[in-house]
Amino acid sequence: MNSKILSIREDLASRLKPGRYEHSLSVSFTCMALAMKYGFDLDRAELAGILHDCAKCYDNTAIIEKCRKYGLELTEGELQAPSVIHAKLGAFLAEHRYGVTDPEILSAIACHTTGKPEMSLLDKILYIADYIEPRRNKVEALPEIRRLAFEDLDEALFQIMEGTLHYLESSGSYTDTMTQKAYHYYKKKKEESK
Repeated sequence: MNSKILSIREDLASRLKPGRYEHSLSVSFTCMALAMKYGFDLDRAELAGILHDCAKCYDNTAIIEKCRKYGLELTEGELQAPSVIHAKLGAFLAEHRYGVTDPEILSAIACHTTGKPEMSLLDKILYIADYIEPRRNKVEALPEIRRLAFEDLDEALFQIMEGTLHYLESSGSYTDTMTQKAYHYYKKKKEESK
């Protein structure tokens, strides 16, 4: 194990609530499993996974305040769906608190809640790992999506985005515009590949 990752784990264990820390570990392990399947660097996948929720030690109000303090621009959509903002602050903390300079890792952390058009392999791995990690159990189709993640990463990504949008719409929750853009981008790609 990379010593940097070990020291980050120790720091996060002291900052995050136990359940959130366990989730972060589980996501990092799931990232590594997907990285093995799809030929991505294990250390980079693990680092993205362990740090993806590093800003979750703050509540939404504090996250918004910290984004403003650090000059991180927030869209009106993000302010209406504040639960997605921890990803943006998390990427900032990964760089400025934990010394991560790899732009691909920072991108994956920044888009792990909403996705985005033209996601890199690591963006997809983290987005999916966050959804399918073994401690998650609230989505009825989860066993099928977990299987699909190891067979067709892009189809798993699309199914997760489609399910997330359906859930947000049916529950009357606000849907961030980046989530909508990402979904429509991948829906178009899927239709073009037929």
